[in-house]
Amino acid sequence: MYSARGVKTSPDLPIPETMKAWVLGNAGELRLTKKPVPVPKRAEVLVRIDAVAICATDLEIIDHGPPASIRGGLPFNKNFTPGHEYMGTVVALGPGVDEYRIGQRITVEIHAGCGQCKRCREGMYTSCHNYGLNYGDVDKGHRANGFTTDGGFCEYQVNAINTLVAIPDAMSDEEATLVVTAGTAMYGLTELGGLVAGESVVVTGPGPIGLLGVAVAKALGAQPVILTGTRDNRLKIGRELGADHVVNVRNENAVEAVRRLNGGKGVDYVLECSGAPNAVNEAIRMVNRGGKVCLAAFPHQETPVDVAHIVRNNIYLYGIRGEGKSATHRAEAFMSQKRFDATKIHTHTFALDDLPTAIRYAKERIDDAIKVVVKARGVAAHRVAAE
Repeated sequence: MYSARGVKTSPDLPIPETMKAWVLGNAGELRLTKKPVPVPKRAEVLVRIDAVAICATDLEIIDHGPPASIRGGLPFNKNFTPGHEYMGTVVALGPGVDEYRIGQRITVEIHAGCGQCKRCREGMYTSCHNYGLNYGDVDKGHRANGFTTDGGFCEYQVNAINTLVAIPDAMSDEEATLVVTAGTAMYGLTELGGLVAGESVVVTGPGPIGLLGVAVAKALGAQPVILTGTRDNRLKIGRELGADHVVNVRNENAVEAVRRLNGGKGVDYVLECSGAPNAVNEAIRMVNRGGKVCLAAFPHQETPVDVAHIVRNNIYLYGIRGEGKSATHRAEAFMSQKRFDATKIHTHTFALDDLPTAIRYAKERIDDAIKVVVKARGVAAHRVAAE
């Protein structure tokens, strides 16, 4: 029987002692096993995971390791469970927790900072100086579920209360898994970018973050919002999410097209989500003097950058890690108010037992998969296409 000193549970939501969990062995090797259901500590809750989305970063971690860091090294063969874009139901409260109630539906942020370093005190907990120092017996307070601590490809997980975002009953499980993706775009555009209504934005790369970046920018009042990419079907979704213009870079020069569509001048912001080798150099030529470029993608190789152009034109270049400064809460507010329909990027649903197939669909973009969601309960072990 699941129990622990000071932890509150409810007979209405019984908790087993063990759970199904996918564990990473060698690179690219996941196996389904049993793990003890974790126990929440002070300022933590236990979440029954109802759905988890697959992120491109999960694929990188499973196949290559970074940006995960377990015990100061690669995550392989350390009993580590990846997965970070999940939502669920609160089923147990750690000692002293009264901010949430058992049975409450929530979605989660990835990062809980240590709360004591310089960056955490500034609210930049995704840049916590104690990143990675909380797995096993070492406890500096920092958690990044699916990166430095166990993640969501399982049935239950512990989360710090600071990472929880309450969601309305009207929001589906699948949509709730997308809140963190929208929150990442929100963080890049508002908290770090300072975007205000009426400013012009280009989003490069119509992946999940890019597409929701379009939606967030438009909901914030950006004008115009321009989306660039190589896939017409994804550019079409970008239109549906609010893009004023789309540019297929296979058919025309991206920089020239952006300037033409913005009255012959550069834009105020570029949200770079493609990770393409020449993406940064193209982005700095899309913005006007004094403009800003936010890097939201992980390039696969070192890329040369025209620093002289950045300096001459007083261009601000910054990277983001995750969804800091509570941007996820603001993204959820936009979604619950129906400012945009994030479900347009959800394409496939699988059962938890069928995670390897779900990963294959996400990695190989089978059936033009964009956002693939895995559900821990209520889904047969086969693909279910999003309606």
